[in-house]
Amino acid sequence: MNKEEYEKHKPFAGEKKPSMLRRRVGHDYESRRIYLITMTVEGRRPLLGKLAGRSDAEKGTAEYPRVELSELGKRVRGCWMEIETLHPEIKVVALQMMPDHLHGILFVRERMGQHLGKVIKGFKTGCNKAYRELLLGQPVNYAATLLQQSGQKKPKDDRTHGYLWSRGYNDHILSGKGELQRWIDYLHTNPLRLLIKREHPDLFRVRFGINIAGQTYAAIGNQFLLNYPRKLQVQCSRSLTDEQIQEKVAFFLKEAKQGAILVSPAISKGEQAIMRAALDARLPLIFLTPWGFNTFSKPGHQYFQACSEGRFLILAPWEHQNQRIPLTREMCLTLNGMTQTICKV
Repeated sequence: MNKEEYEKHKPFAGEKKPSMLRRRVGHDYESRRIYLITMTVEGRRPLLGKLAGRSDAEKGTAEYPRVELSELGKRVRGCWMEIETLHPEIKVVALQMMPDHLHGILFVRERMGQHLGKVIKGFKTGCNKAYRELLLGQPVNYAATLLQQSGQKKPKDDRTHGYLWSRGYNDHILSGKGELQRWIDYLHTNPLRLLIKREHPDLFRVRFGINIAGQTYAAIGNQFLLNYPRKLQVQCSRSLTDEQIQEKVAFFLKEAKQGAILVSPAISKGEQAIMRAALDARLPLIFLTPWGFNTFSKPGHQYFQACSEGRFLILAPWEHQNQRIPLTREMCLTLNGMTQTICKV
């Protein structure tokens, strides 16, 4: 939908709800761009494969975390790789299959004659065909068999009418410098992160309704960091020189090594440098983010290891929004005020 059509229908659309499945308004989905596509199995059933390996295994070894694909997973992978055969203007850049979802990167090399959504619809159709063929070819319910093999219980909302994927999909348009390589690296390490999450479920589960001095937060990470007797607010003026920032970094690292928990929304350049240095030094941190969580939110890959080791907590005071808006001065002041309050309780 272009911007003009969106504005025309907006008064009749009702309240806009956060959604990871909404297309970007006004974007030309037929043009030359790189897309990260994510889609989930209906009911989040682990039909595509089984997680294997050890989280402590060295990269490149046989025990490094991976997903061993089921027969259905192999058929799905084949459908994805076939995209560039059916649509020569598209190059398949990457694919990471997970037990209940997939991430894939597609490069639209030249203008297409159809919306990218039509390509994804065709892919889903091929997957659904494979799903139904395997289902009908088994003497018992194929989905239930795969669930049993993976050690999972059959969800109550299991669909039986032949559709593999949940409705819709998420797309992220890659554009920043180095963003493509970062996402490729992220996809390759996805099985490792899932294994770590399964080993430490409480540290990665989103918890809502955390009340701190009358303010409600959603949280991911080690909430026991809030109980530490000494919490120190990290706040720096934007006018600090690089030399002054390094002095601040040295001061806060010293305090953190002596037992203080550093707390900050990491807004200014100085605050970001301090929090990054503390993260690299494997010191405990509490980070306030302006971007809210939904049920499936997880820490960014730069925070993942810190969360798994129980030295990181992310607090989100506001509700999840699909589109991020620029931080305003009022929002920054509010986050700093919340940080100050957290350090006092």
